[in-house]
Amino acid sequence: MTQPYELSREHEEFRRSVRDFAEAEIAPHAAQWDRDHHFPVDVVRKMGSLGLFGLTAPEEYGGAGEDGDFTSLCVAIEEVGRVDQSMGITLEAAVGLGINPILTYGTDEQRRTWLPDLVAGERLAGFGLTEPGAGSDAGATKTRALLENGEWVVNGAKQFITNSGSEITSLVTVTARTGTRENGSAEISTIIVPSGTPGFTAEKAYDKLGWHASDTHPLSFEDVRVAESHLLGERGRGYAQFLATLDDGRVAIAALAVGCIQACLDMSLAYAGERQTFGGPIGRKQGVAFQVADLEVMLHASRLLTYRAAAMKDGMRDGGGAPMKDFKQAAAVAKLYATESAVTATRIATQVFGGYGFMEEYPVARFYRDAKVLEIGEGTSEVQRMLIARGLGLPVE
Repeated sequence: MTQPYELSREHEEFRRSVRDFAEAEIAPHAAQWDRDHHFPVDVVRKMGSLGLFGLTAPEEYGGAGEDGDFTSLCVAIEEVGRVDQSMGITLEAAVGLGINPILTYGTDEQRRTWLPDLVAGERLAGFGLTEPGAGSDAGATKTRALLENGEWVVNGAKQFITNSGSEITSLVTVTARTGTRENGSAEISTIIVPSGTPGFTAEKAYDKLGWHASDTHPLSFEDVRVAESHLLGERGRGYAQFLATLDDGRVAIAALAVGCIQACLDMSLAYAGERQTFGGPIGRKQGVAFQVADLEVMLHASRLLTYRAAAMKDGMRDGGGAPMKDFKQAAAVAKLYATESAVTATRIATQVFGGYGFMEEYPVARFYRDAKVLEIGEGTSEVQRMLIARGLGLPVE
């Protein structure tokens, strides 16, 4: 019997098809996109034509239906991220933060309105959660949405929002305070804000350390009015919705990290066999060979943790499998280990390349810059350790 952490033959065949696409359509251009800070809309649409944005969506919205699952999405993110982390995060955020909240919590009308174009890769959606004073502490959200005459009036600001200001972005779902509970805590809900709505502005794109070819903006909302029907899910459940969304996202980010580690191993192994010093390849020196061996260990451990969590998610979607608390723990473990391993892997790969690793003409430099944010997005490493400790029964704050 196939174990939960083993990929099926179908998944491996799918991996090969995504790898062929990534190596042909993304890898040759990734360095130039990085240098130019260029977001390649045409390639995003090609990813849509390949079906990558519809892997968790039903057929009625143009998705893969029964032929797709969360594990397939993780495979796709890993393979795209293996050649370009920017396009990997574009895919991860487009599905995990753009499509899945509408698919999970949206009304039939909201799904019919937004999902077909998102699933096809013709449009993108962002998820507006983080604010200048509310990142890990999402309960400190300051953005407000007041209901006036059948419309939500949104005021506030968000930051670090992926896929939020591209030429094909169609909407951003925004967490906002919509009232105060009896105990004095904030009532947080989620509102769909279409691009182009008066008062909604995607500010100038960030000048980031890495992920140069991904689309990331701060957002501002000044008396933005949308219909009452743009409430996503139940009023007051926005905080719970975002927590569930991030559980899935942590596994997907772990898959992106696995792609990063695989790239580091591939590059280091090739270079260690080619680079000649003292009459032979540097790979025969234990100082180099042992570091490459460490990459192999980190890759296998990270991949096993990631796909175990993905299999648990698929089992839950099919009506069985592990309890939610076990999945949440597995997601946090995978995210923590894989992302910290990815950062270490890029440092090792850069060291293996020596002085050349410090040159932007070599991909290891780009992966080195791209890796750090993996420990921050979708919940920092500190948050993951807190969640894991709580899962073990410790009353950590």
